[in-house]
Amino acid sequence: MRIRKPTQKNKKNVAAAGKEENEVKTAKLKGAERSAYFARREAAKILRTVLEGDANRRALASIKTLVYHPSVRNKKATFALICQTLKHLPIINDVLQAASILNTKWKKQQELVYIIVYDILFGQGVPLVGDAEKYLMRHKDPLHLHLKKVLSRKNVTTVKELFALQEVPDVSVPRNVRVNTLKMDVDSALVELQKKYSVQKDDLLPDLLVLPPGTDLHDHPLVKNGSIFLQGKASSMVAPALSPEPGWEVLDACAAPGNKTVHLAALMKRKGRIIACELKKERIKRLNDTIKLSGASNIQVLNEDFLNINPKDPSYSKLKAILLDPSCSGSGTAASRLDHLLPSKAAGDIDTERLNKLAAFQRKALQHAFLFPALERIVYSTCSINQIENEDVVKSLLPIAESYGFQLAKPFPEWQCRGLPVFEGSENLVRTDPAKHGEGFFIALFVKKDANLSARSHKNDNRTLHNSTRARARNVRRKIPMFIHTNMFKMWLHGQLNQHQNWRDRR
Repeated sequence: MRIRKPTQKNKKNVAAAGKEENEVKTAKLKGAERSAYFARREAAKILRTVLEGDANRRALASIKTLVYHPSVRNKKATFALICQTLKHLPIINDVLQAASILNTKWKKQQELVYIIVYDILFGQGVPLVGDAEKYLMRHKDPLHLHLKKVLSRKNVTTVKELFALQEVPDVSVPRNVRVNTLKMDVDSALVELQKKYSVQKDDLLPDLLVLPPGTDLHDHPLVKNGSIFLQGKASSMVAPALSPEPGWEVLDACAAPGNKTVHLAALMKRKGRIIACELKKERIKRLNDTIKLSGASNIQVLNEDFLNINPKDPSYSKLKAILLDPSCSGSGTAASRLDHLLPSKAAGDIDTERLNKLAAFQRKALQHAFLFPALERIVYSTCSINQIENEDVVKSLLPIAESYGFQLAKPFPEWQCRGLPVFEGSENLVRTDPAKHGEGFFIALFVKKDANLSARSHKNDNRTLHNSTRARARNVRRKIPMFIHTNMFKMWLHGQLNQHQNWRDRR
C-alpha cells in the first residue's frame, strides 16, 4: 500500500506541519499527551487521503487498510479518531462555517482541524501541545456556542438525538480467518488460537476458522508470519468455487491484493502454475508482498491488462481455469470498509454512470475469458450487491457462454443464499448478504459441458454475438431495476411490483 504523496500546492503546508512536529518531538511531553498529539496527525494524513479519494470517486484503499499500515504507530487511537471525525463531519463543518474562525493557514490543514474540533466538541478534551490545538482551544467557547445553534436548527438538543435519526444498523458478524495451509495445518492453527480466543471451524469451508465479532488479530504472530489470513467468509468462498486441481494452469485475471491468488495456491498444493495478472503497477507491490507472505512458490506475476492477453498465445494453451474478480463498485463490502462514513455515501449518492461503466467492463472481461481454448472452468465474482454488476452481466453473456460450450454450475449446493430470480438458472449463482454474512459477494461458476471438446471456431459469428450482447445488455438495463439493497429478494419483488404499477398507470 502506498500513502498518497502531497500535491505541489500542499507542500508548504506539509513542511509547516513537519516543522511543528519536530518542535514537539523535542519538547518534554507526558506520555498521554505525546501519544494524542501524534495520533491526531497520523489521523489527519489518512483522513486527507480518504476524503480526496471519496471526492474523486477513486479510493486508494479502505480506512482500515490505511490505518493498519505498518507506518502508523498508534493504530487504535488513529482508527477511532478517523471514524468518529467522519461520523461527526457534517456537524463539524456546520459549526466551523458558522463560527468563521479559520484563516487561510488553517484552511490548508483542514483535516487536522476536523480532528481537533472533534476532540474539542465531542472527545475527552485537547491538551495544548501544538499550534493547531492552541489556536482552536482559544476558540473553544464560540465552537460550543455554534454547536448548540446547529442542533437547535435541526430541532434536537443533543448530538445523540441527531444521530438516532440517521443511525446505521450495526452489523455484528463473526471474525473469520483463513488458515494458509501452505504454512500450517488447520488443526494446529485452531490449537494455537484457542490459547487466547474462542475459536471453531467453519461449517462450510474446511480452511476457515470462526472467532467472536470484534476480535482484533492484526498484530497476532500467525497473521504477521502468514500462517493465517484475515479474510472474510464471502471472500474465502471464491477460490473454492473454482476448485482448481493440483497440477493445473490457472489465471487470476485481476489478482491484487492477492488473497484469492494465494488461496488458489494452497488449494493446488503448490502443484501447477498460477498466473497472477494485475494491470496497475501501484498494486503489484501489494500482490508480491502477499505472495511472499504466503510462501507460495508456483505464482507468476504478470503486469498486464487481462483484456490484452491473446487467448491464442501458446503460453496459455494449457490454461484450465480463470478466476475473474474484476473492478466493481465494492457495495458489498461498504460496511466492512466503513464506506457509510464517507461524505458521498452519507449524502446517499448513487453514481449510476459509474455503475454502467463498471458493468460494461465486467461484461467485456467475462466475454474475453471464454476465448481461451483449453479452459474448463471460469469463476466470475464481485464484492458488489448490485444486480447490474452480477445477474445482469451473467444473463447477458449466457448465449456466448453456451456457444463456447460453457454452462452455469452450482457451487456450494447447500448454501441457501442464491442469485436473484431474474432468469432461468439463477439458482446456480451464489450470493452472500452483508447483513447476515458481513460482506456481500456474488459468485458465478461456468464449466465446460464436455472438457474434451475443443473450443468452437467463432470467426464468422463473433461480431454478431458481440452486437447481440450489447443490445441485450441495453434491454437488461432498461427492463430490470438496479439493486443496491441487502434484503435482496424482497427488494427485487418490490421493484417488480412498482414497475408493473407504473406501467399500468401510464396506460
